[in-house]
Amino acid sequence: MIGYLKGKVLDAEDGVVILLNNGIGYEVSCSTTIYNKLVANGEGEVYTYMAVKEDGISLYGFSDLQEKKMFLKLISVSGIGPKMGITILSNMDITSLVLAIATSNVKALSSIKGLGKKTAERIILELKENVGSVDTSSGEITVTTKETEVNNDAVIALMSLGFTKSECVVALKKAEQNGAKTMEELIKFSIKNMGKI
Repeated sequence: MIGYLKGKVLDAEDGVVILLNNGIGYEVSCSTTIYNKLVANGEGEVYTYMAVKEDGISLYGFSDLQEKKMFLKLISVSGIGPKMGITILSNMDITSLVLAIATSNVKALSSIKGLGKKTAERIILELKENVGSVDTSSGEITVTTKETEVNNDAVIALMSLGFTKSECVVALKKAEQNGAKTMEELIKFSIKNMGKI
């Protein structure tokens, strides 16, 4: 499985780049973000997803792991294939996409060419609970993973002790930066950091 590529751009057209790596040219269908970056720089790196089908193998490229995680969530929805997943990411940045799903904004999703209302509703239905969250004040987005599920549980636990959600989020970020990983470590460090014992 090819998960990452770095090299020079040999050719680029219609969202597809040929990336030269160790003498091999890999054809990668890219999201708009990474496509524009690669074309502008003439070289670069992409996180990739390799789709294997009966009629061939295709590579899809992303600017970072967060974008790739979002793509994997999209293609887990019935009726969404890799091409549509890339189309969605090429038409909406991750923050707008997470926000549209979290707020059940069918109109925003179905405005993407080739994405009908029923499919948009299915994306919302299947991903709303686990797509992630957007901090509307900073625009910072979180794509949910097993690690962030632990983090969410830690927020709930700390809020039950009387702290506000924003206090909990700040404290947990500091805890993570200091190497806390398990629920117990996150909560212990956060409580200590917030001046409580």
